[in-house]
Amino acid sequence: MQAEPQQEHRWLEQLLGEWTVTSDMMPEPGAAWTERVRSLHGLWVVAEGEGEMPGGGAATTIMTLGYDPRRQCYVGTWIGSMMTHMWVYEGHLDAGGKVLTLDCEGEDFEQPGRTARYQDIITIRSPDHRLLTARMLTADGSWKQIMQAEYRRWRPS
Repeated sequence: MQAEPQQEHRWLEQLLGEWTVTSDMMPEPGAAWTERVRSLHGLWVVAEGEGEMPGGGAATTIMTLGYDPRRQCYVGTWIGSMMTHMWVYEGHLDAGGKVLTLDCEGEDFEQPGRTARYQDIITIRSPDHRLLTARMLTADGSWKQIMQAEYRRWRPS
């Protein structure tokens, strides 16, 4: 069986390359992460990030993203060396083709022992600039932003 990339897979190609990442979670002003995004034969992208954690210490993250035509949604995972939870994504692209919203579930950071719904939202600002916004669903049904990172491409794939 050989799957062929579809239009939704091609959307992911704009994430390819090497990126400098800055975030409101950086341990100190001017600190930056790097992320290298590569393709697995046009069907998946793998993003490997490295940087310093708030409070110190090196960290590594890995995100996988693809598209499942059978389920008609984007799918993926996120893991980080700072935690034991594997985040499993299911998401959809907005009508304008600029915002990919990835839904997932994990430990409620505000109420340990409980789970909460989260979203990681990738917003394409330009070919060399994107945002990642993380937010969680609160008890009152509103979304609370917990992190935002800005990605600037410094080298295409």
